[in-house]
Amino acid sequence: MAQGKSDPNYKIAAENRRARYDYAVEDDVECGIILEGSEVKALRAGGANIAESYAAVEDGELWLVNSYIAPYKQAKSFKHEERRRRKLLVSRKQLGNLWNATQRKGMTLVPLVLYFNHKGMAKIKIGIAKGKKLHDKRDTSAKRDWGRQKQRLLKQGG
Repeated sequence: MAQGKSDPNYKIAAENRRARYDYAVEDDVECGIILEGSEVKALRAGGANIAESYAAVEDGELWLVNSYIAPYKQAKSFKHEERRRRKLLVSRKQLGNLWNATQRKGMTLVPLVLYFNHKGMAKIKIGIAKGKKLHDKRDTSAKRDWGRQKQRLLKQGG
């Protein structure tokens, strides 16, 4: 089933657009996330930011650190803390793979996108990534520019 317009439940709540610019993402993993009721409502309203956040394996558990979910105004007495640590849900095998990846030199866990899947469940996609140096960013930019120029030339020639 195609995700997007045809599925009314699928909705992107927050996206880390700089992640692929700052990091070379090798692999990604879909994780569940433990949220409180007002957090789910705030996500559906679109008040989230995962740009400054990261994931970490601590004491055999996976955590999302420094993510922001805006307060939900209609939640009077059951408000949530905006920048609390949120537990992520993965299988034991995936957790072991993530832990092994972070122990290698320079690897980190970067949140890529926070979304509601086709069942309406909140999910987060975590990328296993290595930080790019300045020259790597320049190479990526040059390749992207060359791809655009190549497409222009093909359109003009054909």
